[in-house]
Amino acid sequence: MTESRDRARPGLVIGALGVVFGDIGTSPIYTLRAVFDPADPHPVPVHRESVFGVVSLVFWSVLIIVTVTYVLVAMRADNDGEGGIMALITQVRRWAVPGRRRLALTLAGLGIFGAALFVGDSMITPAISVLSAVEGLQIVAPPLSRLVVPLTAVIIVALFLFQRRGTATVGHLFGPIMIAWFLTIGTCGVAGIARNPGILRALSPTYALGFLAGHLGVAFFALAAIVLAVTGAEALYADLGHFGRRSITRAWLFLVFPACVLSYFGQGALLTAHPEHVSSPFFLLVPSWGRLPIVVLATVATVIASQAVITGAYSVAEQAARIDYLPRLRIVHTSEETAGQIYVPWINWLLMVSVLTLVLAFRSSTALAFAFGMAVTCTISITTLLLAYLAHAKWRKPLWLIACAAVPLLIVDLSFVAANLTKLARGAWLPLLVGIIAFTIMTTWQRGRKVVHAERVRREGSLREFIDELRESDSTPTIVDGTAIFLNRSKETVPLALRSNVENNHVRHRHIVILSVETESVPRIPESDRVRIDHLGYGDDGIIHVAVRVGYLDRPDVPAALALLDPEETEGKLDLDRATYFLSEVELRPGPENALSRWRRNLFIATTYLSADATDHFRLPRDRTVIMGSRIEI
Repeated sequence: MTESRDRARPGLVIGALGVVFGDIGTSPIYTLRAVFDPADPHPVPVHRESVFGVVSLVFWSVLIIVTVTYVLVAMRADNDGEGGIMALITQVRRWAVPGRRRLALTLAGLGIFGAALFVGDSMITPAISVLSAVEGLQIVAPPLSRLVVPLTAVIIVALFLFQRRGTATVGHLFGPIMIAWFLTIGTCGVAGIARNPGILRALSPTYALGFLAGHLGVAFFALAAIVLAVTGAEALYADLGHFGRRSITRAWLFLVFPACVLSYFGQGALLTAHPEHVSSPFFLLVPSWGRLPIVVLATVATVIASQAVITGAYSVAEQAARIDYLPRLRIVHTSEETAGQIYVPWINWLLMVSVLTLVLAFRSSTALAFAFGMAVTCTISITTLLLAYLAHAKWRKPLWLIACAAVPLLIVDLSFVAANLTKLARGAWLPLLVGIIAFTIMTTWQRGRKVVHAERVRREGSLREFIDELRESDSTPTIVDGTAIFLNRSKETVPLALRSNVENNHVRHRHIVILSVETESVPRIPESDRVRIDHLGYGDDGIIHVAVRVGYLDRPDVPAALALLDPEETEGKLDLDRATYFLSEVELRPGPENALSRWRRNLFIATTYLSADATDHFRLPRDRTVIMGSRIEI
């Protein structure tokens, strides 16, 4: 983790409040309303016992899942400062227990499915969050109800258009607003509690357990809505690389968690005294004179809620591309101080179209609430499993201790999953469908990459044997002055462009650099250790291999890396100012069925069109870059 993030500077804490906690911080708007929704097929009756039981369940669910699982445990399972389920997958693969590699691979596959489910969550959260806030107009000014959907659509479009400004800009703008939001909902909660302080008895877990034991049928179905209180937990963890563990932890423990708890208990106090306010306990907790301002503030806060999952989706997509589960996407780093702050245009526009489609299709937050929660609960359960494995494999904790901690957590997590399965017919199928589609794309890309890699290795042949043939062959290719730089995946095989030049054009450059970019599992590589040279067996033929090492947060800059080379080690001075860069581009075409089925082949080929331009990705000069193609059938 970078030093600036580890110090938890006030600016980072404020930025974290403006980006990370929007989702979970706006859950009080709709959670209790969804639990007691009379339109639910399994409604929870509004009376003192059920209100106390539900509020107690909400409190202990947030405490166990968010505070314990994510803030206290998962936040420590970072991958060199980066968080999220993709970071867990990387560590599970790296710390595989000898003799149990199959288990590690199975868990990694399960983690990929969890990451795919997060995509569905990233689509639903902006829709339900903004809709729930704008629906406050129905309380303040009922005639404006017809404007709820159009206003929501306009707000969402504006939000996604603003993303290109970067997380830092968004966080610094939204941070003070979220501070005002949490102070406001906390104050309203205190006012509600003051009118009925008996609600504080619900802090005792006996009310939650008593509600579950005494009204199991009602309580079980209520869990499907209570889970709305913990949505945003995975986004909180996924944004770890943006702001760091200390900033997020302090913001949660000292402001966000207390404010949300006060709001839930204040609403509980209101419902105990006035069950008729079940239609919108959050807004009706506010005095009539303050309802219009709270609607405006809630709308802004829910826009920020959307920001949390959007930035989390960026992080997941970037990390998935780095471990070959997605093609190389165009990624824009938006901060010079915090490397984890990124913007991924393709993901941004995909989410915008998806969110708008959901808003126009469901048209109310109540309808969307049935779809919300399924992806979250599955992802939380998978995260708990991965953390348990890492506790044993990486942290060397005894199995009995892990079981004592993980089993109760999994019981809680899986209870929420089971409850949400009852909502499949009413919308919970949607995030599962999105997750399955995303999982299929990611696994197809990973399998397709292996097939293409094997075929390329066969065609390219051994680099050492190729160089030996150049020296021993009677028909030596014509040597032309200049420097040629061939980008290749490794130093084991011959770049297709180099082989084509020699075998078809019978020509080679006097100085040849075969260059590979290696992404390491650390954030940054210092310049002193950035390049490594291999003379490939001969020190006088003008052919060398250069490995450019970059951290997973570094943006590859090939010309800048080549400038670090020592001329005394490059078998002659390289003319980098006039050097020609060669890229080997592979055109994929469907071929006979072998490793991939027909539909997977077509999906893999279609996915290749999402890849970012290699010239821009490696910062190559366009006027001196040559692309030489070949065709591979898969």
